[in-house]
Amino acid sequence: MPSPAASSFQPLAGVRVLSLALNLPGPAALLRCRGMGATCVKLEPPAGDPMALYNKAAYAAMHEGIAVQAADLKTDAGQAQLHAELARTDVLLTSFRPSALGKLKLDWASLQSRHPSLCQVAIVGAPGARAEEPGHDLTYVAESGLVTGTELPPTLYADMGGALLAAGAVLQATLHARSAAGAKGIYLEVALNASADWLALPRTWGLTRPEGAVGGAHAGYRVYPCADGRVAVAALEPHFAARLCEAAGVAPPDMFATATREGIAAWFRTRTRAELDAMARERDVPLLTLAD
Repeated sequence: MPSPAASSFQPLAGVRVLSLALNLPGPAALLRCRGMGATCVKLEPPAGDPMALYNKAAYAAMHEGIAVQAADLKTDAGQAQLHAELARTDVLLTSFRPSALGKLKLDWASLQSRHPSLCQVAIVGAPGARAEEPGHDLTYVAESGLVTGTELPPTLYADMGGALLAAGAVLQATLHARSAAGAKGIYLEVALNASADWLALPRTWGLTRPEGAVGGAHAGYRVYPCADGRVAVAALEPHFAARLCEAAGVAPPDMFATATREGIAAWFRTRTRAELDAMARERDVPLLTLAD
């Protein structure tokens, strides 16, 4: 459990973040910033954020404590509203393509000339010249090798990973502003395909491929059926693996052997979730039982 001081630590206290970013990565990043103490404001187009249309609960969760205003940035009134906010903003968070930012006169050169101390964190799909390419979480995750069949991934890895990177970039911008070089703002780019690449590194290294230790080849790191559900077992270290094999009556424990995996699987099929939970507590084996 974190100490009270750690729990109340808010490194972005006193920092004002203005977001123009819609859908998932930007709002999720803004939520993280608010959790770190930032004052968070968001300008939405008159039609609102698409997330509010297709998942009201997600939208509400991400915008709790966020001051949301409507602004049509294509009008003079909307531009005036925007720049009034920017004049008292520390970090601007965007998720437009560079060409769209240019049309709104929100490219970095224009922002610097008008608001020299402002920092910008720009969420893009891909870095550099590829920032104009259309894409979404699924295309970025697929590019990173994390879509291995026709089933959709269970969560939005690139978007949520990108949100974490964007919140980290807001922290970087804040450190810059507080440094000796902070008289001028900085521009930081967060690419969603790069966030997917980062999350995919264990697979790139071979760890989570089928032949990898945490990809299914190790008998102590798998999901098995049990008598009334499933069990996710993570007995990876030798002492955990030995305890699991002892409980299952499988010896000696060669955790990459087919016989070991089959023996453990056969034993799990005869045990209920309650029995496995009790075994895990008694023998200190890392596992979690799951309903079907």
